[in-house]
Order: sequence, then structure tokens, then C-alpha cells
Amino acid sequence: MPTFDEARNLILQNVSPLPFESTDLLGAVGRVLAEDVVSPWDLPYCNNSAMDGYAVRMEDCAGGAPLRLTGYVPAGGTPPGPLEPGCAIKIMTGAPLPAGCEAVLPLEHAEEVDGTVRAVAKITPKQNMRFAGEDVRKGEVAIPAGTLIRPGEINMLASCGVASVKVNRVPRVTILSTGDELTDIGEPLTPGKVVNSNSVSLGAAVKEAGGVPLLLGIARDNVEDHRAKMREGLKGDVFITSAGVSKGDRDFVRLVLAELGVREIFTGVKVRPGSPTAFFMHGATPVFCLPGNPVAALLMFDEFVRPALRKLMGYTKVFKPTVRAVLERDLNKKPGNVQLVRVRLEFGEGKPRAASAGNQNTAILSTMLKANGVAVLPAEATHFSPGDEIEVHSIAGGTELLQ
Repeated sequence: MPTFDEARNLILQNVSPLPFESTDLLGAVGRVLAEDVVSPWDLPYCNNSAMDGYAVRMEDCAGGAPLRLTGYVPAGGTPPGPLEPGCAIKIMTGAPLPAGCEAVLPLEHAEEVDGTVRAVAKITPKQNMRFAGEDVRKGEVAIPAGTLIRPGEINMLASCGVASVKVNRVPRVTILSTGDELTDIGEPLTPGKVVNSNSVSLGAAVKEAGGVPLLLGIARDNVEDHRAKMREGLKGDVFITSAGVSKGDRDFVRLVLAELGVREIFTGVKVRPGSPTAFFMHGATPVFCLPGNPVAALLMFDEFVRPALRKLMGYTKVFKPTVRAVLERDLNKKPGNVQLVRVRLEFGEGKPRAASAGNQNTAILSTMLKANGVAVLPAEATHFSPGDEIEVHSIAGGTELLQ
């Protein structure tokens, strides 16, 4: 049985990025760029004005004498010619600068009267001028491969004239819940039955991570139903099951996976909650068998499945944010396993402060909603006192950690 860190490493060692595909710019948002984007031209494309004002020469402004206006350049226009001595050209933001321009005098620092303009405030060389290529040079890599595409990257891609880009394909993630005790959402609930909340919560977690969830419903407690639904699950880029992975009389997940030729990487992890978690490979398809307990399933998704999904999508940073926080109250645990504790972080001056978010029983889902982090307590430690520093990861079901 691997340790918590060993299990994470084994998963990432077995997962490789998915093939590339092309998409338009809006379809690329939140995806990872698969190849360098080289600028076909200088950015800015030409020298241009950063303000509405007047293109001037420095020596003409030295004495404060009025300058004769000899032209006007709107955004998208063309300068009437070079800037002559003793003259100025009115110019709008973004318009190309005339030859000979050494500064742009802003409208609010100028006085225009009868076809002349005079500076009423100090002006400095290159003031309010943008220069060709000062952002990106022609032939330079504007965005390197491996970059997460956000609105700023979309702007740069469009500025480089790029209409479509290559990105890593988004994984299709099949999700299967198991157990006769489960009922579908909306069905009447009777004693001994449990709503199949895991399918939709894991589907939501997949969607939040950037994947496409495909819900396969419930596999009932017989080999035939498991076999049929798990064959379908193995058609995904990633296959997730919940429950049925332990050694009970009606736990058929591992039995059927073996029958279907799935290769076991590990079964069980030294972590609580979530120790029954197992990981398999079917060719290039990762298979995650998560606990049936909803809290444990979500915690194991965040710590094990989500990093794998991010690697499949080409991310270089696959883990959620981590912070060091100061504990506010005592915490105790048994030795031997990493313990995941749902905590509430408070931010202020200095390091964040952490306290238990409530009842840590894994049947208590509401504690997940109150938490905005999960403390990862080392395996052999048994006691943590107020003032001790602990490692806290972001958590599914709570808000992202602020950094």
C-alpha cells in the first residue's frame, strides 16, 4: 500500500498529455497551448500615440511659443507627412506618429487657439509615445507552448492575427456509481437507500477541473451489470468509479476490472479518509476507483484525480494551491496514515490561520461546505498544538485558497 505522496507520484508517472486539437479562440479559453505562437509582426505594429494630443518636436516646445497646426491624424489614419520645424500635428490615441515626432503633448496640457497650439505644462522626450515592437518583436515567441490560455492570452493571440490554435484535447471522463442501495435523484427515498449524489458531485468536480463528465448511472450489485457498465466506462479518456472497491461480498469493481484486462497500479493508500482508493491503467486510460463515501470521494478526487486530469490537458502545474497556515486549536490523529482535515482558513496580516471546519466524520457533508481548505497532516505525527504550522490544500466544495 503506497503512502499518500507515493500514490500521487505513481498516478502522474502513468498519465501522459492527450493529443492536440485545433480550436477557435473562444474555444481555447481555459485550455493549454500546445505549440509556440510566434508574432508575425511587431507589437505595436508601428510607432503610435498613447494619448489624444499633439505630435511635437522637443526644441519647438522649449520656449513655450505657439506652434502652427499642420494636420490631424485620427486613430486608423495616416500622417499628412513629416513634422516640420515650428509645427505640430493633432493626433488621437493609437494613431501612427508622423516622422520627426519626439513627444506627444496631451490635450489637457495644451492651449489651442486660431490654428496654433502651445504647451502649458512641462513635456519630456518620448512622452506619450508607443514604439513599434516594444511589446513583442516580429519573429519573437509571443506565447510559449504550455501556457494556460486566459483572456490576456486571447488578446495576444488575436493581436498576432491568430484565429485558431492547437491545444491539448479535453478529457472525456466517464463516471460510474455502484451499489444496490443507491437511488437516482428525484426518486422517493426509503430506509436503507441513499441518493446517488456522487455521480453529479464528481461530474461537477471534473467540469471544474476542465474535463467533460459523462455519467453512466448506477451499476447494481451483480457481476453482469458491473461488466456491461464498466466496459462502457473504459471507452472514456478517464474512468472513475465510486464504491465497491473494498473486499465485501458485493464489492465487484476490482473483480470485473481484472476480468476486463485492466492493470492494477495500487489498491489502497495510507491516507484517511479515502484509504480504499485504487488506481489502474487500461492501455492509456487511467481508472480511479474512489470510496463510496461522498466526503472521501471528493477529497480523493482533488488529491489524486484532478492532478491527473490537469496533466492530461497539458498543464505543467497540476496541483491546487497550497499554503502554510497557523493552527488555532489542538488537532489529534492516529499514526500511520496521512490525515486530511477539513479546515476553515482566515486571512489577515501574516500567515493564514486555520481551524477545524466542523465535525470531521466522513458522513458529515456540510463540513465540506464550511471548509475552504484541507489540512494535510503527516503520517507519523499524532498531535498538533495551537501555533503549529500546517500544510493546507484547496478543497472541492469550498472556495479556492486566496494567494
